Amino acid sequence: MASNYWAWALGVLGCFSAALAYSQAQVYRYVDPDGRIIYSDHAPPANAKNVEIKKLRQNLIETDAPVSTRMAQERFPVTFYTFACGDLCQRGESLLNRRGVPFTTVDVSKEAGADRLKRLTGEMQAPVLQVGDKLIAKGFNEAVWQGLLTEAGYPQTPPPRRSQPARPPAEAPKAAVQPPAPPPTPAAPGSGYPK
Repeated sequence: MASNYWAWALGVLGCFSAALAYSQAQVYRYVDPDGRIIYSDHAPPANAKNVEIKKLRQNLIETDAPVSTRMAQERFPVTFYTFACGDLCQRGESLLNRRGVPFTTVDVSKEAGADRLKRLTGEMQAPVLQVGDKLIAKGFNEAVWQGLLTEAGYPQTPPPRRSQPARPPAEAPKAAVQPPAPPPTPAAPGSGYPK
């Protein structure tokens, strides 16, 4: 009975290994009979020359967030509990955006969001800022929110935006130099009135 179990386990492990090997995509590079270099995910024909098998790795997307922000986000994710509460909620969201803090928004006007807020604070007051599991600020107070974010390791200022290289200003076309206009002739006394 035990040998059947081990045979089954090895069979499953073999299938898993084969699936894993297959999931790592490979590309064939070869030279066809006409001398052209071919890249294909299908095996090359028998008359191909210089056959190479290339393994493809997983693509990664780099973010513009600095390392300190990513580390803070992993250890202390920010959750912003809000609803259409006007100026206070807008100022809270604006502060998070100004500092470049990635955050999750929970709308407490919806039942699921209200339940989350009630479990977190025991109240139905918003806005609320949650930084990690334990740092919570009820209501908007910029100094308190700034302190929580700094304590969690979020940078004080957002990362600089990538911009296009500055182009030298285009030279304005040179205007033709005109001689100064002659001074106006003085009017005769009493002649400046309408008739």
